[in-house]
Amino acid sequence: MTVVRYERRGPVAVVTMNRPDYRNAQNSAMTYALDEAFYQAAADDEVKVIVLAGAGKHFSAGHDIGTPERDAHVSFERKAGLWWDHVGKDGAESRFARESEVYLGMCRRWREIPKPTIAMVQGACIAGGLMLAWVCDLIVASDDAFFADPVVRMGIPGVEYFAHPWAMPPRIAKEFLYTGDRMPARRAYEVGMVNRLVPREELEAQTLALAERIAAMPRMGLALTKKAVNQAEDLQGMHAGMDSVFGLHHLAHAHNAETAADSLAGMDPKSMKAAADGS
Repeated sequence: MTVVRYERRGPVAVVTMNRPDYRNAQNSAMTYALDEAFYQAAADDEVKVIVLAGAGKHFSAGHDIGTPERDAHVSFERKAGLWWDHVGKDGAESRFARESEVYLGMCRRWREIPKPTIAMVQGACIAGGLMLAWVCDLIVASDDAFFADPVVRMGIPGVEYFAHPWAMPPRIAKEFLYTGDRMPARRAYEVGMVNRLVPREELEAQTLALAERIAAMPRMGLALTKKAVNQAEDLQGMHAGMDSVFGLHHLAHAHNAETAADSLAGMDPKSMKAAADGS
């Protein structure tokens, strides 16, 4: 089964993460398949808008930290930067090289796709799933969706693509991170992180209708408008801010590696879920 599906629907490309048995947890194979799909959509002159979706009940539970297909030890052809391959390296050198490529680097690469992108979110959108939603220009969420970045439980100050203070007001971002609590879609809409909140049964139809409405605009106008807003965010410190927090993120990994069971402080999917459920 391919880990990413690609489908053209008129002027809209629908890119679907396809690991529903694992709540679309993102291994490296999925990351590079997403990159290939986005590149295909960007290069296709008939595609005006890209929709990112997740198969099954959930958009994405985040990075793969425990499925049978976890492939953090595997080399892939690097696309997002010039850091060397992490495979065969030790400690922080390996971790920093890998995350510079598959996490921060890929997300920045996708944020700059010169076509409008829409995240179509249902169910869980957690940690690495947030990163994928945040790189999209718009987010349409179903009323059963929820958002969370619980990695402070690992002693880590948020996910690698640290868009929190730009995706929501800073005080809300602090509460979101300090508690690790799930933010319901309604609250995400209220704080401005989500553009539209729709019934679950209408999610696909309403997202595609929005995509088709945007697709009626001139391609160059859309591309320049996207670039203008992205540049404004970066002038507000988004790019430099992410670089500084990425360093703190890796300081936390290194601290965990020295003082705890591993760089994730001994946490795994089961313990993270138990903490979120309060059990």
